[in-house]
Amino acid sequence: MERNYVIKYKIAGEVITSDAVETDAYALEITDTAERYAVVLNPKCDFELVDFYVENSHEFKNGDWFYAGGYQSWTKSREYKCSDILKGVNKISKIHPLANHAARLFGDTYIVDYSEKPGEFHSHCYTYIRNGKNVKLWGSLSEKTGFTYFKVKMNENYFAIHKDVLGKLVTEPYTVFDIVYFEGTYDEVFDSYFAMFDMPETRGGSMSGYTSWYNYFQKIDEKIILRDLDGLNCAKNEANIFQIDDGYETFVGDWLDPCEKFPNGMKYIADKIHKKGYKAGIWIAPFSAQRVSRTTKEHPDWLIKDAKGKPQIGCIGWGGAYTLDIYNDEAREYIKHFFDVILNDWGYDMVKLDFLYSQCITPRNGKCRGEIMYDGMQLLRECVGDKLLLGCGIPMSAAIGVCDACRISCDVDLSYADKIYNRIHVNNEMLCAQSAINNSIFRRHLNGRVFMNDPDVFFLRNDNLKFTWEQKHLLARINNLCGNVLFVSDNAGAYNKKQAEYLRKYFKKTDEKIVAAEYIDNENIRIDIDDNGTAKVLEFNLKTGKVARDN
Repeated sequence: MERNYVIKYKIAGEVITSDAVETDAYALEITDTAERYAVVLNPKCDFELVDFYVENSHEFKNGDWFYAGGYQSWTKSREYKCSDILKGVNKISKIHPLANHAARLFGDTYIVDYSEKPGEFHSHCYTYIRNGKNVKLWGSLSEKTGFTYFKVKMNENYFAIHKDVLGKLVTEPYTVFDIVYFEGTYDEVFDSYFAMFDMPETRGGSMSGYTSWYNYFQKIDEKIILRDLDGLNCAKNEANIFQIDDGYETFVGDWLDPCEKFPNGMKYIADKIHKKGYKAGIWIAPFSAQRVSRTTKEHPDWLIKDAKGKPQIGCIGWGGAYTLDIYNDEAREYIKHFFDVILNDWGYDMVKLDFLYSQCITPRNGKCRGEIMYDGMQLLRECVGDKLLLGCGIPMSAAIGVCDACRISCDVDLSYADKIYNRIHVNNEMLCAQSAINNSIFRRHLNGRVFMNDPDVFFLRNDNLKFTWEQKHLLARINNLCGNVLFVSDNAGAYNKKQAEYLRKYFKKTDEKIVAAEYIDNENIRIDIDDNGTAKVLEFNLKTGKVARDN
């Protein structure tokens, strides 16, 4: 296959663009076979990379679907045909620099340009082109050296492989690409690709239970948590975990400071959960420190700085939060310390680790984003040890081989219908029930192969929610079909008999297997299911949540 290389690098402040396999500055060592494509960059002097991609041609055919895998947990991921458009950040958000930064913070628009033209898409880490039952998959094995993404223009038969190398200082041989190719059925290609990674043994397990976020958000206290813990008695034989989410800490970043809302402390809560026979889970944003936190005020030197030397905003939640720099020795030791206390002194069995993308927003220290994220995840795995790690808000390729479970969708929100911010402040990570359902379906291949898929919660309660019963049922059905982390945020003690029966049903993982799934049109999805030899079809309108067929 003929390939066109584009390599941009910086020497003595000058950016040089080259398409050569060898120059005075470097030589490329290339492996190019039908099954594997690899590139090692051998430098002849030290230089900093700016960009690196290789362009190819690919003949797209009628009936082709391109899989656009999103950057991180919350990013929309689905199959597209040549007439579809992948939209980026809403242009309204670009009016003001702060609004633009906030809109782009969660996603990949600092990495990838969105053309917003029909048939032009990109996919992170791996991708496939599906035509009927035939699937052609390309996947990267070199994500620890930087994020890989695939870019296509289906209407121009264009196919390129990119490496996000911005900021990478090359001083020794550097593996740019290591791409493998498989062709077969959907399950065959993913079995082959993910078999090449070292995965946690827990990836094939399951967690069913409770998380506090989607009913109370930060407004939790000891009384509410213990009440809801008792409320889970109606599914005590099916549930195995009870997780405390955000709100138990004084401020984000001050994880160990006593909080008046939990007067007996968090060890007391973990002990109560264990007495019920459940694993105890707890939420942490380990890299984040709220702007008003004690950690920020007392240790500003621990924070990642922007180009002007000011603390870099890593999250717009909680009035804004900065990011602890894992390359700062004291910050690193602080992270290790609070994990030690939470997991060993308090006794929690699982940590849900959130907003992890914040560590690698900006390249630094001669490393590109993917290298930084890899280092961050290695630190977190070391801290968590043999306890369970549920990743959230994490670049997906960085979760491979590290996370026991991982969020694969955006937040579901408390309203099934789109809210105004989904139309005004559009990006591919905004909370939305429809996007969550979409991602659960089109990231189903990760479940059990890479980690336990966490499709976010489902609901059965009647209050503090704008879902019809049909929409609740659809969300729960999809979560159970596509995920192995099955959580509610309801006080199940307030359920009626019917709700309690459905909770027990959806906490038990189904034996059904998805054979195929695709969009019928822009709103309707069809899923073909094998139920122990019996063929079934689930067909529904994603926008309304109305089910046309489930039999």
